[in-house]
Amino acid sequence: MTPGVAALAGEEPGAAGSSSLHGQATADRPGTLILGLGNLLLSDEGIGVHAVGALVEQVQLPPDVEVLDGGTSGMDLLDQIAARVHLIVVDAVKTGRPPGSVVRLTGEEVPAFFQSRISPHQLGLSDVLAVLRLMDCAPERVTVIGVEPVCLDLGLALSPAVAACLPEVLALIRAELLQRQ
Repeated sequence: MTPGVAALAGEEPGAAGSSSLHGQATADRPGTLILGLGNLLLSDEGIGVHAVGALVEQVQLPPDVEVLDGGTSGMDLLDQIAARVHLIVVDAVKTGRPPGSVVRLTGEEVPAFFQSRISPHQLGLSDVLAVLRLMDCAPERVTVIGVEPVCLDLGLALSPAVAACLPEVLALIRAELLQRQ
């Protein structure tokens, strides 16, 4: 576990807080959640978890931004995502682009992201977002920052091509955070 990154198991996030994307924080409308997803045991599938770890180590985050290592969780994420103003998901994605490509998906592009899943946790996140819509507490905005994987073999390290994408992924996350101001 990376210091400063909350784990789903209940650790308090070091870079946590709550606020609103459009203004003042409210108890029922928490601010931005940066959610790193992926399986660290499958090489590039763990890009989301690696990215949020690097983010916390390298970037001074505003107090209204929470970072969470969601691993391969599904419905366990319901409470953490509910009623967020902005959810930024970082994950491995299958988009048909060349391996090592970085993509940013928003709006109607996000549901399309779930059409071609790499792993079961993406179905879990799709289900979570659908349940939250039914409960009328879905995030106001959802952004997916993804990397097309090169390797999904057993292994703890990212492939060199995907590891080289981390600075671009972090820059996209920072750009998302700057847009809120």
